[in-house]
Amino acid sequence: MPLDPMPDWVPARRREIGTRLRAARLNAGYTQLQLGELIGRDHRTIHRWEYATAVPNLEDLLLIADTLGIPLADLVR
Repeated sequence: MPLDPMPDWVPARRREIGTRLRAARLNAGYTQLQLGELIGRDHRTIHRWEYATAVPNLEDLLLIADTLGIPLADLVR
């Protein structure tokens, strides 16, 4: 059962993960469009994840980590 309202730390954590995702993508030299094509997601979805307006699921995070060649923990720590 979801919490209502969501604790304050959750949106902050989502923003941190989005920031890490963006930094890892840029470090790997990919655009949002390129990363989206590599993992089978729309570039607008990548944008939403990076700016914390949407949340990637575990499968998405695994695909991103593998594609960018980084440990999953580096995205979500």
